[in-house]
Amino acid sequence: MADGSQMGDVSEAGEQGGSPAEVAARRGRRELVVWLVVTALGCVLVLVAAGRAWVTNVRVTGTGAVAVPSGGDLSPVLTPLALAGLAGLVAVLATKGIGRRVIGVLLALCGVGAGLGAWRAAGGSGVLSWLRERNVMRATGAIQWDVVALWPVVCGLGAVLMVAGGVIAVVRGGGWAGMSARYTRERPETTGDRSMWDALDRGDDPT
Repeated sequence: MADGSQMGDVSEAGEQGGSPAEVAARRGRRELVVWLVVTALGCVLVLVAAGRAWVTNVRVTGTGAVAVPSGGDLSPVLTPLALAGLAGLVAVLATKGIGRRVIGVLLALCGVGAGLGAWRAAGGSGVLSWLRERNVMRATGAIQWDVVALWPVVCGLGAVLMVAGGVIAVVRGGGWAGMSARYTRERPETTGDRSMWDALDRGDDPT
């Protein structure tokens, strides 16, 4: 069984080019890129949804302009959590090991917070409270409104992607390369006169 597994690795390496270690490194880079795109998309969805109006067609006794709340108005935590998630992406790339896993946990917690914030913002009591505070001069009677269902759903989807990104960073992040990774070519060993000339070229004293 072990020989068959090794033969499979060698066959895959031969088909894709390079040693098994190089194949694994390429796979890890692809996984990192996909993770980065998906998790960043989640943060951006939360950020965009927080800036959009979650309520429309507000009907208040009286006349004049009526203030309508955005997702960020109803839940002030949405924008900071989305920005913290984006910062977490950079931090994951810049760290490794236990530090990367800790940041993955924090990223997942940001997603959980964004999801709870979206749930709370979409609730009727929070909307009513916000509308009464901002339209106090015309809020003597009943206040009616229509909910824009799109943006709470978009925000919830973004929160789910953030949570998934954080969990994946904890589970799989240990095998990803970071910003500090460098791919260097080993210098071949030289001997005799050639090594002396190479040392002079580098500014070293060959004696």
